[in-house]
Amino acid sequence: MVSLKEFNYSELERWVRKQGWKKFRAKQLSKWIYTKKVRSFDEMTDLSKDIRNFLNKNSKLNVLSLASYEKSSEDGSIKFLWKLEDGHTIESVFIPERGHNTLCVSTQVGCAVGCKFCFTTTDGLIRNLTTAEIIDQYIQSQIFVGLDRRISNVVYMGMGEPLANYENVKKSVQILTDDRMLGLSNRKITISSSGIIHQIKKMYEDSTFPQVRLAISLNAADQGTREKIMPISETNSIHDLMETLNRLPIKTGYRIMLEYVLIKGINDRPEDAHNLAKLIGRHKKRYKVNIIPFNPFPGSEFKRPDKDTVEKFHKILWQYNIGAFVRWSKGADISAACGQLRKKEIDRLVKIV
Repeated sequence: MVSLKEFNYSELERWVRKQGWKKFRAKQLSKWIYTKKVRSFDEMTDLSKDIRNFLNKNSKLNVLSLASYEKSSEDGSIKFLWKLEDGHTIESVFIPERGHNTLCVSTQVGCAVGCKFCFTTTDGLIRNLTTAEIIDQYIQSQIFVGLDRRISNVVYMGMGEPLANYENVKKSVQILTDDRMLGLSNRKITISSSGIIHQIKKMYEDSTFPQVRLAISLNAADQGTREKIMPISETNSIHDLMETLNRLPIKTGYRIMLEYVLIKGINDRPEDAHNLAKLIGRHKKRYKVNIIPFNPFPGSEFKRPDKDTVEKFHKILWQYNIGAFVRWSKGADISAACGQLRKKEIDRLVKIV
């Protein structure tokens, strides 16, 4: 059975015509799926009974089911654990913020990149998510929190490397930004990558990929340190990565986010901050730096630096007139590290067996 959330709008139109229906049926379906966010075809009351019966027999709406969730008593963020049709599970996180709501979505089950500070990589890569599985995270999260609390921002920062699932991520962005579908602003969508250079270039050269915001998980200012914590740097060197980023055709106002997970004794020294400033160099207006104190998880060899160290690192960047801010992780009381809720569920099932 085909999932209708797998189609961008032009594909949905082609599928509708293939069934022998009028073209306007695509608009009707899109309204029910993306504006009304209905849970069943039977709710699509302006479609004939024959069409609804056909849809029930030959297609599906939902590809995720809610396995569990945890809500933070500190900041109201909600971590969802979704069960996929093949039994695997993924996470997404709803983050209420001042003036808007954000959803962090996953793009893979597990991850192959192997960042040493990331909990998700402990199981390796199992598979890519489909377009429908990415989009359904948004729709079902929106239904859960209530349609009156609109999720306006989406960040591809959950489980997996988005650019390693290029085609499905691209199509999901098309659906998110198409006014006939979910209609989110391109400026409100961010794709976070570990820095796969050829895929970053491909994204900016691809006219069918809506230009959204780019975040790069940098985490070090020198090649040696980055290789130590991010093995991908062995084939995507920090020099080549920055050269690529410096040359990207960025729209006005679309600064690249450099994400920097601050790890005690690894990359948190004052000289690391100075080196990061030098790495950015004369391209200050092209970047902003997101300093993220490390989120400890069971079995990790790394620790979070103290608050004074974080503030000192931040202050040094400001002295270079580099736009930087500290993002203390939300949901610290709800299995904060990405992948932890999934691991809890896997451990629970193992105990049952």
